[in-house]
Amino acid sequence: MLTYFNALTDPNMVFLRYALFAGLLAAPAFGIIGTYVVARRMTYLAGAIAHCVLGGIGAALYCQARYELPWLTPMLGAIVAAIGAALLIGLISLRSHERVDSVIGAIWVLGMATGIIFIAKTPGYIDPMSYLFGNILMITGRDLLTIAVLDVIVIGLGLLSYNRMIAVCFDEEFARLRGIRTELYTLLLLCLTALTIVLMVRVVGIVMVIALFTLPAATASHFSTRIWQMMLFATLLGMISVAGGLSLSYGLDLPSGPTIVMLAGFFYLTVIIGKGLKNKLR
Repeated sequence: MLTYFNALTDPNMVFLRYALFAGLLAAPAFGIIGTYVVARRMTYLAGAIAHCVLGGIGAALYCQARYELPWLTPMLGAIVAAIGAALLIGLISLRSHERVDSVIGAIWVLGMATGIIFIAKTPGYIDPMSYLFGNILMITGRDLLTIAVLDVIVIGLGLLSYNRMIAVCFDEEFARLRGIRTELYTLLLLCLTALTIVLMVRVVGIVMVIALFTLPAATASHFSTRIWQMMLFATLLGMISVAGGLSLSYGLDLPSGPTIVMLAGFFYLTVIIGKGLKNKLR
């Protein structure tokens, strides 16, 4: 642990500080939006959006290399793909007579397939593993600025629409009768989910992003009686998971993304096992 703190103050270890700042910045966003997703039981929808991100990343990398468009960064491609997938899934879920689970599954695999094809056709060598499993140690100052801007947008909209979001998450029919535009707020929630997923893809990757999105909120639900408490505890657990996971991965020479997710999973399993044992002992 001491070695890790020494590394954080080392002038040559800027990447480690960027990684920690990125994780801490992202934690409030996935604490707030993750709470909405868990309360609304939208984890499967969020999973589909997360996997569509690879399509946007692949398309951005391809266009950047083939057509020399340096402004078209992988993160910009991820944002466009995530919001596009969120709106498409949301509109189909609300308006279509198709089986929603089948449509979500189709969008999920098509997004992944599109990304893999674009990456395969991109000139030069592109390692998809850093996008699938994340590489928080590759965070740059530009990425940090983008994460901060997205964080402000997500947290601001999430808190400004707090009461309406709660109504839509827990009693959509009642909210509709009260005059709340439930479809609009469902789409807004999906778009905020998409932006939050983009924040976390660089932290833990596409494959494990849903774990970090839901585990802190699910753990926090066992200590909370109100939604705002759940958001606060989920944010704190997210920060602890990121900071602790980075420390463990540095000290034990482990991949940072999986270590962060493992720590978040450890907290969740400890809580539910502890509650189970407590109930048995009563």
